Amino acid sequence: MVQEGEKEKMVDILLEAAESMKNLDECEIYLVNISENEPSSVYVYEVWANEDAHQASLGLEATQTLISRAKPIITGMERINTLIAQGGKGISSN
Repeated sequence: MVQEGEKEKMVDILLEAAESMKNLDECEIYLVNISENEPSSVYVYEVWANEDAHQASLGLEATQTLISRAKPIITGMERINTLIAQGGKGISSN
């Protein structure tokens, strides 16, 4: 969740993150979503080749810069769930 009136700013920051993820083969999906019913919520759906790749991405300079821009407007975060993809359209098969 973000501060009131800051949803578009957060979306812009996350779309910059999505753009930077295009260079990481291990990031298979990075989708930025909003909810019509939750004016202060922004959701990111990510699919990574593995947890280590995701953790490594958090240490990248570009990621750290975006995190520092986002922190002041974030009012709360939660990891909804961690799923293990079994296949389907949109991801590479293992």
